[in-house]
Amino acid sequence: MSGKSHSEALVDRVAGLVEAARRAGADAADAVIVRSRQTAVSVRLGKVEGTEAAESDDMALRVFVGRRVASVSATASGDRHALAERAVAMAKASPEDPYAGLADAGLLATEIADLDLHDDTEVSSEALREAALAAEEAALAVPGVTNSSGSGASAGAGGLVLATSHGFLGQYRSTRFARSVSVIAGQGTAMERDYDFSARLHHADLEAPQIIGRRAGERAVRRLNPRKADTGRVAIVCDPRVARGIAGHLAGAINGASVARKTSFLRDRMDQPIAAPGITVTDDPHRRRGPSSRPFDGEGVAGRPLTMVEDGVLRAWLLSAAVARELGLQTNGRGVRAASSVSPAATNFAIEPGTATPEALIGGLKRGFYVTEVFGQGVNMVTGEYSRGAAGFWIEDGELTHPVSEVTIASNLQDMFLHMTPANDLDRNFGTAAPTLLIEGMTLAGN
Repeated sequence: MSGKSHSEALVDRVAGLVEAARRAGADAADAVIVRSRQTAVSVRLGKVEGTEAAESDDMALRVFVGRRVASVSATASGDRHALAERAVAMAKASPEDPYAGLADAGLLATEIADLDLHDDTEVSSEALREAALAAEEAALAVPGVTNSSGSGASAGAGGLVLATSHGFLGQYRSTRFARSVSVIAGQGTAMERDYDFSARLHHADLEAPQIIGRRAGERAVRRLNPRKADTGRVAIVCDPRVARGIAGHLAGAINGASVARKTSFLRDRMDQPIAAPGITVTDDPHRRRGPSSRPFDGEGVAGRPLTMVEDGVLRAWLLSAAVARELGLQTNGRGVRAASSVSPAATNFAIEPGTATPEALIGGLKRGFYVTEVFGQGVNMVTGEYSRGAAGFWIEDGELTHPVSEVTIASNLQDMFLHMTPANDLDRNFGTAAPTLLIEGMTLAGN
């Protein structure tokens, strides 16, 4: 995968597969090879628990016969002629899909932008092991930490090669490096767990394992001796780790596929206020070194940066070609390959920062709840109802006081977005990013 000759062979492979599909009777076709390679090491209590290495080139062909479509998957070494003939036969036997088809030729990327997504750094298994051990050692050195749930480090590379029957041929590569650690503080029934991690496209951008470990240990110790809180309506301040989940719910609600299926609580809210005034939400596939950046989408469409929510008003859906046709719109280049199918998804999706610091948001509250973790599956994307178990810290007179656990926070996502204030601490090193968020008027169920 790393050599130029192999890359050229994959380009020839997808182009030949599309040609084979046309010769087998397809009116149109596209073919993709998704490449991946990863090495990972996990340790616990100073000993290696596992070392993994994996590499694959997975190929998929999508063919169109009129408005009939079929998709097949195989390894890149499979017989392309047999694959093409099988796909065309399947398409001819399939029901018509009025929205099926390639993306419009005029929307295809004509230049493949260099987004600096690939790092040639080679990281050995030994180096991964040393990083994982260093992170765990730093976490265990924090007073009050009593055990380790494990630490790990990984290095991976991937890419995509895409060809279509209307002339598109492109490829890109990316890398991913990560370090993580999870530890336990306390003893017996009074134990608490927490974690930290760092993931970047470029190895030099990773946080040091000692920093990751120390933060994980300090987080776990801070959670010791939690209390419950009284039931009532309170202001919630979401730590960025929790806020990113809120942003993910918003991304799901404005996904065109959910809108077309009528499974989104925002399906009828285009060009209407859905968030507090001043809230801006963006999606940018072309951000340099962005964790979800790409020069073109899974259908060859270039895409462009979008403002999804502008001053609280919903302005766009996330769209692939077929979903856009179903909604009477034009794709905006958010199609993502999942095996042999294409569906819309966000790229570098972010709730943009406000002007206040997290300390200022907390300092302005007489009482409230700073949430550092949520759990459970209590989110209904059809109605927007939100109910999650939560843990964090109680806020009293503008200060974080004692840890809180075994409580539930609840509201409706529509109300949450309308009563949301972002802080200024946005970290864009996540594909779905959000700063600390203040959400007023949520219900806390505790004592």
